[in-house]
Amino acid sequence: MDKPQAGNPDEEFMKSFMDGFAQANSDPDVGFTLVSHPGAAPVVDDQQIIQRARELSHQIARELAAAAPAGWERVDAVFAWTVAAKTWDVVYSATDQAVRAQPSEAVLILVQEQRDVAAQMSEGPWWRMRVSLTAAGQVETDYDYGDEPFPDEQLFPAEAYLADLKEYPRKRLPVWLAAYVSHGGRLLRSPRTAAEQARADRAKEIRGQATTQDFPALPLLWARWTALAATMTALGESYGPRILPSLAWFEGRNRSGSTLYLIGERAVISGGVWNAPELDAVYNQGARMPELYAGAPDWVTDAVLNPRAATGQLSFCYWWEDGQWFRGESPAASALVEAVPGVWTHETTAGLILNVLTSATGEPVDERIESAVALLISAAEAGVVTYETLTTVFDPARHDVDAALNQFSLAGLRAFVTAPPLSRIDAIEQIRRYILGRGSDTSGYPLDQLTADRIEHGWMVYVPTRPGEIMIGRAIYYIADDGVVEPASSSVPPAVYTAGFTQRFLERSKR
Repeated sequence: MDKPQAGNPDEEFMKSFMDGFAQANSDPDVGFTLVSHPGAAPVVDDQQIIQRARELSHQIARELAAAAPAGWERVDAVFAWTVAAKTWDVVYSATDQAVRAQPSEAVLILVQEQRDVAAQMSEGPWWRMRVSLTAAGQVETDYDYGDEPFPDEQLFPAEAYLADLKEYPRKRLPVWLAAYVSHGGRLLRSPRTAAEQARADRAKEIRGQATTQDFPALPLLWARWTALAATMTALGESYGPRILPSLAWFEGRNRSGSTLYLIGERAVISGGVWNAPELDAVYNQGARMPELYAGAPDWVTDAVLNPRAATGQLSFCYWWEDGQWFRGESPAASALVEAVPGVWTHETTAGLILNVLTSATGEPVDERIESAVALLISAAEAGVVTYETLTTVFDPARHDVDAALNQFSLAGLRAFVTAPPLSRIDAIEQIRRYILGRGSDTSGYPLDQLTADRIEHGWMVYVPTRPGEIMIGRAIYYIADDGVVEPASSSVPPAVYTAGFTQRFLERSKR
């Protein structure tokens, strides 16, 4: 595709394009209603204004087509606009390439005129307009009033929006934009501010509200968050919770999110719910800002607060000290489920992991996977997760088990096993010597028939029964990879015994 050139394409193409344009866009694409704004020209004819807005958007599309390079198939243009600042992005594309172009002065004049007309409509003037046009003449026009945050490259300084609001007042702004233009740093908490507020609270005997019903105890919260983060990492998902040293973070698909910072034996969990009603009341109705830090200690500062504090969108803050959660005027946790991953109970976390597995693999989970997930969460809560623990849930051939294990390493919940695995031959030989060393009667337990089955972190060694032979209480020996032997009996099912065997080995490995 050649670069854009000034002037029109050939006449035959333009005639074909205009015929297609007229046919493809015969139906209205603007559904505004009208309203008078201070300083706006009087509205004479509603339909006349609506028709004029539509004509201008189509005229912009035609001007963009007239400047298109040879071989183009589509143009996508975005115009971000206020009375004080303007920017744009125009991209012409074909099947295998795309080029950016500078819109003509004529296009920019039309965009300004179109926004002036839109200012007379009930929604007010748009802040971003997208025009998409195909070579066949199909045009689509979208108007963005800030329902979702603007991309960084099309976000102006707050002063530009304040100037626009002065020219075109609006009854209500999206919470994110209202916070952006008017938060005034009210939710920031520097070390000096934190210390001054903490002293003032003590003088007034203001204390944080202790709570046992909102979040689980910190060790459980941290472990479950890590289990969820490991799951998303193993499956290669780009969204969901993640773990860094002393930091757990989560950004949901609905723009709500939170962070959990560890500070020794203390912690802070804070974040924001998208369109939180408390913030909507503050920024759009003039309500008082909730005292999120009421009674908070002086170590609750910007350094451990969710970044939303800097944009005025923080809607909750809890802190953990002395083995308990506290909060100021934050909502109860039941109102925060959009901003926090599913860490509320063991069952909540397990259910979420199972749902994610089902969604990612397209396969239903069976009882074996359900049990493995429950064991994984229990191992996380005990701080003894291993590679083998993860492979009972995730398939190393399809899933990134190493990345999942790294999440537990960063969280400090991994059992670092240093003993190399015993070989089958060594396991059998050590058990043979163990039995002989104790002078046990082996007349019915021929040691030359010892066999071994691999279990997690060791072996189960025994003499198998002969066909048709039923033996109750037959000796079984468990030997761990660090050489510790545990004599047992077939009266205890191996699946039951190995759980405690693994736990004891991991506890020894942590010393």
